[in-house]
Amino acid sequence: MSYPYQIKSMEEYQDAYRLSIEQPELFWANIASHFKWKKAPYGKVLNWNFEEPKIEWFKNATLNITENCLDRHLAEYGDMPAIIWEPNDPEDNHRILTYRKLYDKVCQFAHVLKNNGVKKGDRVCIYMGMIPELAVAVLACARIGAIHSVIFGGFSAQAIADRLYDAQATFIITCDGAYRGQKDIPLKSVIDDALIGNRTVQKVIVCTRTRTPVSMIKGRDLWWDDEIHKVETLGLHDFPAEEMSAEDPLFILYTSGSTGKPKGVVHACGGYMLYTNYSFVNVFQYQRGDIHFCTADIGWITGHSYILYGPLSAGATTLIFEGVPTFPDAGRFWSIVDKYRVNILYTAPTAIRSLMGFGLGPIQNHDLSSLKVLGTVGEPINEEAWHWYHQHIGKGRCPIVDTWWQTETGGILISNMAGVTPEKASWATLPLPGVQPILVDEQGKEITESDDDGIQKGNLCIKFPWPSILRTTYGDHERCRTNYFATYDHLYFTGDGALKDADGNFRITGRVDDVLNVSGHRIGTAEVENAINMHAGVVESAVVGYPHDIKGQGIYAYIIYQGNHGDENLTRQDILQTVTRMIGPIAKPDKIQFVQGLPKTRSGKIMRRILRKIAEGETENLGDITTLLDPHVVEEIKNGRLV
Repeated sequence: MSYPYQIKSMEEYQDAYRLSIEQPELFWANIASHFKWKKAPYGKVLNWNFEEPKIEWFKNATLNITENCLDRHLAEYGDMPAIIWEPNDPEDNHRILTYRKLYDKVCQFAHVLKNNGVKKGDRVCIYMGMIPELAVAVLACARIGAIHSVIFGGFSAQAIADRLYDAQATFIITCDGAYRGQKDIPLKSVIDDALIGNRTVQKVIVCTRTRTPVSMIKGRDLWWDDEIHKVETLGLHDFPAEEMSAEDPLFILYTSGSTGKPKGVVHACGGYMLYTNYSFVNVFQYQRGDIHFCTADIGWITGHSYILYGPLSAGATTLIFEGVPTFPDAGRFWSIVDKYRVNILYTAPTAIRSLMGFGLGPIQNHDLSSLKVLGTVGEPINEEAWHWYHQHIGKGRCPIVDTWWQTETGGILISNMAGVTPEKASWATLPLPGVQPILVDEQGKEITESDDDGIQKGNLCIKFPWPSILRTTYGDHERCRTNYFATYDHLYFTGDGALKDADGNFRITGRVDDVLNVSGHRIGTAEVENAINMHAGVVESAVVGYPHDIKGQGIYAYIIYQGNHGDENLTRQDILQTVTRMIGPIAKPDKIQFVQGLPKTRSGKIMRRILRKIAEGETENLGDITTLLDPHVVEEIKNGRLV
């Protein structure tokens, strides 16, 4: 069975796109009619301006997203698998939750939340491994009307503490520990450290996974299983879904920016549901019964949108994988595809490049013939990786959807639709219906001139809202405005540069601000610098990105260090440990160069442009350095460059 709004041909795409631009409110009202509403949309579909910014979709409508992800599928698809869970260790038992079973577990846990005082609008932090209970926790929060904030299991106690404080979270759901490849991650003890000095968190619910010994504080810490048992004893089953305005916040997700403090991106219930569903069904050309395997972590936006909300609202079967692609060997993804007859595989270019390094051996013993669609996410994919993926995983017959989007966009904005619109290696290609991208120069003027090859180049902006655009940054609306809407008048600025060809296809060229894209994860340079500067011996630091064969971008740190290093390598390890403690291992610099000084203007601004060129190996064409406070420092940095 297909979906009434699923685009099946290039002509249908062009018709849908035209309608979405000429009559956006009519277009999205038609899509909205296919969902379950408590109070159906009426009146004005969209109110917006990009100056405040203020964006409201279906403001007069009410719904609960979990009724669209669960309840409405029960009559016809209750016995169909909603979630297939593959554990970290392939020798362990996998689990399958049908829509009926998932519904029961979500209602059960919603009762647990209510019994412990969680109310509509409360912020609930979720810090768990990739187990089915994570999906249950997320959906139970949404059912009760609490705002969930999932934090990736690789973040440190300090990073969690910062997020708890910003969200003023009152409740935490975690695990004793998590498995990830050969590592056991002690989640509960990290939470304990994060809660030192915290004055808002009232309860911590702990799900058992690794049986790691943990400290349980009386009156605060509760075992998941004990709380479920209480609900069962009381005979509580169905949980009525809380009525939510379409514009009520659904979740907060923290993302790194160009300042040191992470910002909490807020997504709203109605528009986010609509757009994740619409983009999922169309980009991947999902057919009922297909097995969809998105390899992301639910702690990132990709997991929210294309493991949980997009697939479940479409009545899809979504596969959750606890482990990593190289454990117990580099054939793990391919064995999962073979084992479950996966039809759609959605992963990151970093994973593809990493697996390319193992050669074709790990692929050869696995049957990949079930695959129909391949996808990439998180960063631009290079042509070599695109062709390897196409030839060796898709066997030359699977379309690749190269998807571009962001935490702030909620869903895929630019991508080909599998087998429907043309693909072009390493190009994201065409915008989805409702998305209006433009390229501008530094002054915000739209670029209309092309080079001799018909290519335009500029900064990527979007001039009209789509339903899943962020609504604010939690507790600081001004930060939302200055980050995304103040750079250019009347435009949402993505922070990315892009190319556009004569056919209207887009190719993302990377960040144009002080944000790095490392293995598909955005990391702000200021956040890393702040962490480095916490190390006792560091006077000052500057962080830039450089090309990395596997990660896409690596982190290169220039550090002024006071006193005697002793063993330089030991000092580097100490600094890396500091970054790990302050943020998490994902933010560790790949290269640390100790320097006597940094290239600064006379006003004290660090010239990162020069440092970036040196890190990239371009040591000759550095531009005019005579205006620097001390031009001689550049020569010293060049001579000490780490290869």
